[in-house]
Amino acid sequence: MPRLAAKTTDMPDCDAPARFAVLEHTSAPDDPTGRHFDLLLENGSACRTWRLLALPLAGGPAVVAIELPPHRLEWLDRLEGEVSGGRGHARRIAAGRYEIVAASDSEPLASDALVIELTGDTLGGRLALRTAGAGWAVSLG
Repeated sequence: MPRLAAKTTDMPDCDAPARFAVLEHTSAPDDPTGRHFDLLLENGSACRTWRLLALPLAGGPAVVAIELPPHRLEWLDRLEGEVSGGRGHARRIAAGRYEIVAASDSEPLASDALVIELTGDTLGGRLALRTAGAGWAVSLG
């Protein structure tokens, strides 16, 4: 398990809250369930992104997640739309700002363990992301 370090002033991009969004993604051809959720964290010119098989509940068990290639920043602002390349439809269900609380790397958004504080319109609290086997585990505290 990676060791988490508390946020320090020498961590880049940690001073100002960045944006996040959670999208409900349906009809993706590579999704056998037909529905999943994408967690997007603003990271420079793109979003670090995970596919969540379910939404984490506050104080509930961790949910399985798969890291995806970076997504375009445009999805932080869009309410809904067709995904390019015929890859389904996405609808924003939560959005807001996040701050990094702890990370396992001096470059937090490259970490394999991350704790962030979400402040959003419908979602808030401390979200923990950590590698687990071949994927990730995401929990909301």
